[in-house]
Amino acid sequence: MRDIFVTMVVFGSIPLIFMQPYIGILVWSWLGYMNPHRLAWGFSTNFPFAMIVVIVTVVALLFSKEPKRIPWTSESKLLLIFILWMLVTTFFSLYPDLAWLQLEKVVKIQFAIFLTLILINSREKIHALTWAIALSLGFYGIKGGIFTIITGGSYHVWGPEGTFIGGNNEIGLALIMTIPLMRYLQLNTQRPWLRYGLVGAMVLTTVAVLGTQSRGALLGITAMGLFLLIKSRKKSLMIILLAMAVPVMLSFMPQSWFERMGTIKTYEQDASALGRFDAWKFAFQQAVDRPLTGGGFEVFAGRIDAHSIYFEILGEHGFVGLILFLSLGVMAWRTGSWIIKNCKGQPELKWLSDLAAMLQVSLIGYAVAGAFLGLAYFDMYYHLVAMLAICKLLYLKAQAGEVDAVLQGKGAPWFHPGLKGGIIRKK
Repeated sequence: MRDIFVTMVVFGSIPLIFMQPYIGILVWSWLGYMNPHRLAWGFSTNFPFAMIVVIVTVVALLFSKEPKRIPWTSESKLLLIFILWMLVTTFFSLYPDLAWLQLEKVVKIQFAIFLTLILINSREKIHALTWAIALSLGFYGIKGGIFTIITGGSYHVWGPEGTFIGGNNEIGLALIMTIPLMRYLQLNTQRPWLRYGLVGAMVLTTVAVLGTQSRGALLGITAMGLFLLIKSRKKSLMIILLAMAVPVMLSFMPQSWFERMGTIKTYEQDASALGRFDAWKFAFQQAVDRPLTGGGFEVFAGRIDAHSIYFEILGEHGFVGLILFLSLGVMAWRTGSWIIKNCKGQPELKWLSDLAAMLQVSLIGYAVAGAFLGLAYFDMYYHLVAMLAICKLLYLKAQAGEVDAVLQGKGAPWFHPGLKGGIIRKK
């Protein structure tokens, strides 16, 4: 039944995509983050749904009246340079057969990111995309939170098998990045029941992160939570809620959880931590031996993991690749700060400031939790960078006085649960 359901949803969305190509980005996000086909047991498990959706989206875009140009922001230019550099390092990779296969996977993801930049061009659309990502990963957050409470935290929370986020560490990172998106939606949702539902979803997702029993995720959610307080509106209310919720959430965790988290202080005696150090030393040595190109994709073949987004990039793409990777994150952060600064004093753009701030908080979660996990090519990170670039473009549209800059695009209002005002009118 699950196979049939996923197949019906995907193929049933094709007519909608032809009518509104941006819907293809929403469906692709659902497939990429929730991985519903991986929850089935039959033919749909390995069926190329995502590829079909992307192809249909491209065809629909070509025949639509949508603008067919990539918005060349600082982020999109730097991302393209980074992709081209990965192509260069693949030519000089130590394991060319494996490297070319990995490059193909990465390019497919980045192609969809650039489609996002083209098609998500209004408030309604970026709001819908935020819902698509938050609901897709929130499914595992709510499910994992309930599971942790019922089992008393005795078992690890895992993601969908055979995906980017299948492991406990990986799903922990993805959920950390999702909580700020839920917060944005909660701040900008008009319906009370939906706001309360999102608060519950955030609490359960936080419990699920704790339930992963990932030490990297604990550090990540601590950093993310701190910046969530700093960047959120209604800080006093957030502090009160956290002060009440955190002790309750920790009360569900068993003694073994506290013992495992306590090993963060005694990392020099932990085999897992020592394995990370070995992987980092290996990555650094690859960059020293080949400072420009590194060892190429899959240089860690035969090892479990790079155990860090930074060392993964360093080992595979050298110091040049690491500089490009770090620059992309810094540039996205600065764009977010620029948006927040320029939206001050403009009540109709409060939603845009909220979204930019919460995207920044998500990036913090990725930067901290990712320091202990090899998820350098996780599509959500690049999606968030693209969304910040889109937010800047929407702000510039608003200042240029374009008609309906927020609700631009026919058919966009079909998906806006409880969306609060903020319509920008022509000057």
